[in-house]
Amino acid sequence: MGRIHLKQVTKAFGDVQVIPPLDLEINDGEFVVFVGPSGCGKSTLLRLIAGLEDVSSGHIEIDGKDATMVPPAKRGLAMVFQSYALYPHMSVKKNIAFPMRMAGVPQDEQERRIANAAAALNLTDYLERRPGQLSGGQRQRVAIGRAIVREPAAFLFDEPLSNLDAALRVGMRLEISELHNRLATTMIYVTHDQVEAMTMADKIVVLQAGLIEQVGAPLELYSRPRNKFVAGFIGSPKMNFIEGPTAAEHNAHTIGVRPEHIAVSTESGTWRGRVGVAEHLGSDTFIHVHDTGLAETMTIRADGEVGLRHGDTVYMTPDLSKLHKFDAKGLRIE
Repeated sequence: MGRIHLKQVTKAFGDVQVIPPLDLEINDGEFVVFVGPSGCGKSTLLRLIAGLEDVSSGHIEIDGKDATMVPPAKRGLAMVFQSYALYPHMSVKKNIAFPMRMAGVPQDEQERRIANAAAALNLTDYLERRPGQLSGGQRQRVAIGRAIVREPAAFLFDEPLSNLDAALRVGMRLEISELHNRLATTMIYVTHDQVEAMTMADKIVVLQAGLIEQVGAPLELYSRPRNKFVAGFIGSPKMNFIEGPTAAEHNAHTIGVRPEHIAVSTESGTWRGRVGVAEHLGSDTFIHVHDTGLAETMTIRADGEVGLRHGDTVYMTPDLSKLHKFDAKGLRIE
């Protein structure tokens, strides 16, 4: 249950093609994250899988059966939206039960599913409350509970945490990951936040302008990005890119080096620069270095206790074993 296969799927709005021909396999039980900048087509792709948008051409298979023309309610999928879409006049229990009531599920079976979902989401003590009496994180859990009781072949999440504050996002990120481990059900998750993608996914699909730039495990994309776009999108702070004579020394049009792969010293090193802003975050310090002759700004991830200040002269030494090389088209050079 939960295997989804997209075969040459396209989507066009009038004369504008937003999803060029695309192939993708999602295996049963995988946690797959669609990630990319705004407008890259990730939410459109999710809606095509859900059946909320019609494909312009191609086929979508769910568990080996062609579901291209199957209506959303019969695809066996459950979607969790960015907005909670809860009924404010109903209790938590009635909100969770609503899709089962509409489907005519027997009352005793409803009670069993509600109890199981509430236990999994720590909502048992809140079943008689209304949404207005809950926090944002609790409301999102109710929305997820409403999806769980449908016992779908796969869960589809469309940026479910974007309405939450930073602390709640971290907590819900962990809760959704734990839920996936317990249910072992296929989950497809859309986000623009590459940190969410890196920490939650079994497999990441990086999209740009409707095209799949790379598919792979988080550490695979981090260590071996296929091109400059993926290299710059995955990783926080983002990769430093250097062109010109320095890149040519390494037989490349562009070289990339991650902030955590640059050692910093006040005494000696490969490259020289001047400290601009130093962001002290406790465990880490992000140092933004100017006047290097390499790039407008070089970012270094250093120890949290490093004692550098604005205007200090520093020397940077890259770990050459972690250097990324790209050709003039932005493709990876092995």
